[in-house]
Amino acid sequence: QLVESGGGLVQAGGSLRLSCAASGGTFSMYPMGWFRQAPGKEREFVAGISSDGGSTEYSDSVKGRFTISRDNAKNTVYLQMNSLKPEDTAVYYCAARADTRGSTWYSVRTHIYEYDYWGQGTQVTASS
Repeated sequence: QLVESGGGLVQAGGSLRLSCAASGGTFSMYPMGWFRQAPGKEREFVAGISSDGGSTEYSDSVKGRFTISRDNAKNTVYLQMNSLKPEDTAVYYCAARADTRGSTWYSVRTHIYEYDYWGQGTQVTASS
């Protein structure tokens, strides 16, 4: 189970930190990701992190402003969002990849279909 928190309303230029708490699995083995979906748009990749936290990837639209991190002792992944823009407004979802088959099971994933479990989402609104 994945539960997101930390969303809210913020002025453009402000910051928020999202958290995603995981339960019911071996969190430290799962690559994790953050995705978002704005009204009328498809869900898109925002950031991903490898199972040990050593590798990260970002979409071009958030690179340099957002930071993904994880604390495997707390079974939690974070998304620090700085310099928020109105176009960042969306429902943000965390996702976990639980498939540990293959030689690269621990690697960062960037596609929706690569993830097995999803949270319920948290609303982020950046007002202009």
